[in-house]
Amino acid sequence: MFVHNLLKPRRRLVKDVVSEESTGDGTTTLPLNVLLLGERQSGRSSVGNALIGGAVFHTGPSFGGVSVTSHPQRVCRIFPRYFRRNGAESHLLLRVLDMPPAQPRPQEVHALCPEGVHVIVMVVRADLISEETQVERDAESLFGPDWFKHSLLVLTHADRLKEAGIDPSLFLTQAADWLRALADRAVGGVLFVDSGSDWPSLTGEPIRERVLSLSARNHHQTLPVIGLDTEDGI
Repeated sequence: MFVHNLLKPRRRLVKDVVSEESTGDGTTTLPLNVLLLGERQSGRSSVGNALIGGAVFHTGPSFGGVSVTSHPQRVCRIFPRYFRRNGAESHLLLRVLDMPPAQPRPQEVHALCPEGVHVIVMVVRADLISEETQVERDAESLFGPDWFKHSLLVLTHADRLKEAGIDPSLFLTQAADWLRALADRAVGGVLFVDSGSDWPSLTGEPIRERVLSLSARNHHQTLPVIGLDTEDGI
């Protein structure tokens, strides 16, 4: 398993398996809404499974041997006594929203996350960077110009870099201009993860920690969806 951190300086499926209600023991619960954006075959759903800690995100029919997410999916899980906040233990209520590779509609995101999102996780394959991804444009169309303050870049298939003899810490200095610019804008920094069959179960903790840290940097404020059509009743 390989996780490399590059830190910056200072029918719709819905599975809500827990409630935000207090457990009665005085422990607080922090809800955290995470939106996954990425192209087809980027490893976006696998990143979602790593965050949640299980193989819960489903994919649609396979085209040419490649599974494609066909509809928005949201999964929710609580991590008991996951961190300390204001001197007290807190549960983490993690909601992860996985969007199809086509341009996401504001209404769909708002319907699944009406409170807005705390963190945008942009997923890009490290070994397929010849063509510019749409994730930056999608993020700005959904959330406006402040999207980058809530964003984290995850580069999957980093094991291909190692096979090619490329050091991840030097990879971005040699990458395409668009990818370097995207990494520079992502306030949450960059994470490199492998593509092995077991990596979602091994790398969830580092990704969750980075997501939680970025949300705390923004004082756990959400980023509201913009561009909603009032005629849709949302």
